[in-house]
Amino acid sequence: MSPVFPMLTVLTMFYYLCLRRRARTAARGEMMNSHRAIESNIRTSPLNAEVVQYAKEVVDFSSHYGSENSMSYTMWNLAGVPNVFPSSGDFTQTAVFRTYGTWWDQCPSASLPFKRTPPNFQSQDYVELTFEQQVYPTAVHVLETYHPGAVIRILACSANPYSPSPPAEVREVSFFSRWEILWSERPTKVNASQARQFKPCIKQINFPTNLIRLEVNSSLLDYYTELDAVVLHGMKDKPVLSLKTSLIDMNDLEDDDYEENDDCGMDNLNKKLSSTALREGPNNGYFDKLPYELIQLILNHLTLPDLCRLAQTCKLLNQHCYDPLQYIHLNLQPYWAKLNDTSLEFLQARCTLVQWLNLSWTGNRGFISVAGFSRFLKVCGSELVRLELSCSHFLNETCLEIISEMCPHLQELNLSSCDKLPPQAFNHIAKLCGLKRLVLYRTKVEEVSFTKQTALLSILNFCSELQHLSLGSCVMIEDYDVIASMIGAKCKKLRTLDLWRCKNITENGIAELASGCPLLEELDLGWCPTLQSSTGCFAKLARHLPNLQKLFLTANRSVCDTDIEELACNCTRLRQLDILGTRMVSPMSLRKLLESCKDLSLLDVSFCSQIDNRAVLEFNGSFPNVFIKKSFTQ
Repeated sequence: MSPVFPMLTVLTMFYYLCLRRRARTAARGEMMNSHRAIESNIRTSPLNAEVVQYAKEVVDFSSHYGSENSMSYTMWNLAGVPNVFPSSGDFTQTAVFRTYGTWWDQCPSASLPFKRTPPNFQSQDYVELTFEQQVYPTAVHVLETYHPGAVIRILACSANPYSPSPPAEVREVSFFSRWEILWSERPTKVNASQARQFKPCIKQINFPTNLIRLEVNSSLLDYYTELDAVVLHGMKDKPVLSLKTSLIDMNDLEDDDYEENDDCGMDNLNKKLSSTALREGPNNGYFDKLPYELIQLILNHLTLPDLCRLAQTCKLLNQHCYDPLQYIHLNLQPYWAKLNDTSLEFLQARCTLVQWLNLSWTGNRGFISVAGFSRFLKVCGSELVRLELSCSHFLNETCLEIISEMCPHLQELNLSSCDKLPPQAFNHIAKLCGLKRLVLYRTKVEEVSFTKQTALLSILNFCSELQHLSLGSCVMIEDYDVIASMIGAKCKKLRTLDLWRCKNITENGIAELASGCPLLEELDLGWCPTLQSSTGCFAKLARHLPNLQKLFLTANRSVCDTDIEELACNCTRLRQLDILGTRMVSPMSLRKLLESCKDLSLLDVSFCSQIDNRAVLEFNGSFPNVFIKKSFTQ
């Protein structure tokens, strides 16, 4: 046999895998149409009447525009019957996520994306809803009242949140709780902003559910999407397929890849992570003559599941796929529905050099235990520089203690919406003296007590290298002026600060910030009701912070022409400005700002009573590179 033959065999294998993947992607639409045609043929017994129900409760979500102590613009508005639909427009009684468009990816606080993120995973936010009765879903309707089109995935869970959990010693997560995708689609642009009843064609699943999850991507939206209610249609008994339908094998849809797989069970992922399927094969021809670094570079383009599959083909590729250098950046968020303690255990040997780790959204409902997370971090935490744990509700004080002990080089920590963590748990973060980015949005961190210095003040005192800090919607902070004073005194390198909806900061705190943090490029003071322009606080900000690129003064009714003119004179690098809701700004001062700030790309003047449609049209004609958002009260 010619020595070239084994080499051709290996190359043919790779070529076949590439063609197979492309063919599977190209045929996806055709297969899904066939799948939906099958579903349309479902026949049910007359006795099995359809149940139609609105959401009973909102049990989890990643972000919302509203306050934690209010109902306006919060996710909790998704529970119950519609408040607004079929009306269109901006209503406080709806559910609104924190961001929209690409603006938040273009500001100084934006993080770099992870490598190896599957292209089909584009979810940015989520909300989970429970319903009264478990049913086999036949339809899920989402009532959208403003800027629709954000929903890109709908999932169902087999667990009943209202049933008692089995004891831990007999719990088998993969058995009693799994997620399955009912519908998914890439983000698409919806040109109309009017209300609509979104009715995607969902797939049939083989278990009843009363827990539904919506995942959204708002990057293509011109403004915030607003959701009013979610309706679940379903049967109490499993629908019986007609004879015509039963002859078609539903497994014809390829399900071995997570990005294209509607079955979110964890067994498949764990099999991929395990190396037990490695078989003896022929020699590698000349492939193993390639430089080691070149093979590593080629494999660096594979997603995590593909890398795990390739490890099972031959000893040479197994060695390359297990090389810790392939796992320097590890993004596990796309696999949140599959990841569990066993998955982490399989990954341990490969991740000893991991520097960036994303476990956001993972581990909830017992999928990851504190012990499993601790074991993983003890092996893989020594080189960590960035750790993303947004919405990871399995975290407790022990987990933060392990992070502080096992991750001495950590520079970025994201605990966004980890609202189950107790206040005392955050004390451990103060041990991470090298932190440069800390996200505590919607957490219960607290700043001070009469008897001792508590978590946040300790963090600010010891983490003097901080450059990015998010304290938005932290309801346990009682005195933001104390925090602002400490930030001004200790965090001289701070570049971005999020104080969204801080309830009591005053002009004194703003003065401390402005004088102590001259490098600030981004400042979010949206919905801070205690700030008044008459005290000169906004003018002082403009004069002391010439590097400002993003300034949000959302819903501050007192912002006036003097403040805008100070920004125009002193903050010429400004890119994003939100003055939604002010009654004191005129078109003349805005024109000065637009002429002075050549890099301005976002200007939100919604509900600004002096800025009418005529002025906006004039600005659009004169400054076409600026996105000027103008909304009106209903």
